[in-house]
Amino acid sequence: MDPNLNNPKTLVVLLGPTAVGKTELSISIAKLLSCDIISADSRQIYKDIDIGTAKPNSKEQGGVVHHFIDMLHLNQYYSAAQYEQDVLRLLEQQFRTHDYALMVGGSMMYIDAVCRGIDDIPTIADDVRELMRRRLESDGIDRLLSELRVLDPEYYDIVDHKNHKRIIHALEICYQTGQTYTSFRQGKARQRPFSIIKIGLRRKREELFARINARVDQMMADGLMDEARRVYPLRQLNALNTVGYKELFNVIDGQWQLPMAVERIKKNTRVYAKKQMTWFQRDEDIHWVEPLTHMPKSMEWADAIALIESYLHQ
Repeated sequence: MDPNLNNPKTLVVLLGPTAVGKTELSISIAKLLSCDIISADSRQIYKDIDIGTAKPNSKEQGGVVHHFIDMLHLNQYYSAAQYEQDVLRLLEQQFRTHDYALMVGGSMMYIDAVCRGIDDIPTIADDVRELMRRRLESDGIDRLLSELRVLDPEYYDIVDHKNHKRIIHALEICYQTGQTYTSFRQGKARQRPFSIIKIGLRRKREELFARINARVDQMMADGLMDEARRVYPLRQLNALNTVGYKELFNVIDGQWQLPMAVERIKKNTRVYAKKQMTWFQRDEDIHWVEPLTHMPKSMEWADAIALIESYLHQ
C-alpha cells in the first residue's frame, strides 16, 4: 500500500455507509494501533438519542476510549467547523504520546472537515438562526429560495433547491455578514501536520440494504418508539431532524400508523446510505475493502486489518 504519506504521525480513518459494520471492526483496529477512537458521527455526539443513532454501548465500545459521543445536549448547536477545530486539538494531544489515531464514522462533512479542512464560515448567531427558522415557517422555502437568488446568485445556481438546510444556511450567512455565502467558500484542501490513511468499508447493495432493514427492526425492538416519545417535546431541534425520529414523530402526531413509519425509516436510511456512498466514491484517497464472505464473521474484515498492518510494517 502506498498512502503517499511521509509524516510518522498518522490518522487512520475508517469510514463507510450506515450499517456496513464499522463499529465492531473499529475496536479491533483501535487495539491494534493502541489508540482511542474519535467518532465522526454528527448524531452520536448528542446525548439522549442512543437507539436511533446506533450509538455503541459500553460493551460494544470494548474498553476503548471513545471521543465525541454523548458530548452535547440536544439543544446545543454544533457544526462541522467546530468539529474540525475540536478534533485537531485532540489530535495534537494524542500525537504527543501516540503515533496513531483512529477516526470512525459515516458523517461525510465531519470526515472532510478534519481531512481537508472546512471553509472559514462564521458561526451563526442564535438570533439570526431563530429569525430564519421563523421565516421558513411563515414564508416557505420557495420565497426564501427566490431571496437567495437575489442575494447570492452564484450559489443559487449550484445549490440543491430541495435541500432546505443548505438554502437556509446560505441566507443566514448573507444576513449575518452582509456578504455572499459564495465569498466564504474556497474549496481548497488544507495541509495537515500528520499523515492520513482512509479505509472504506462497503458491501453489495442487497446485503447492505438487508442489514439496514434488520437494524431498524432491532431498533424498534430495543425501544426506539419510547426514545422518540421522550425527546418529542424537543422535536423542533436540529439534532432531531434525522431519520428515525422524524418518522416516529409523525406517529405521535397521529399522522402515520406505526408500520408505515417503520417502513419509511428503512427506506430513508437506505437513501441516506446511497448518498454516503456517492459522496465517498468521489474521494480517490479511500482504500476500499469488502467483507470476506467465506470467512467467519469475526474474520470478515481481515483484509482491512491486513491493509493497516502492511502500512505499520513499512
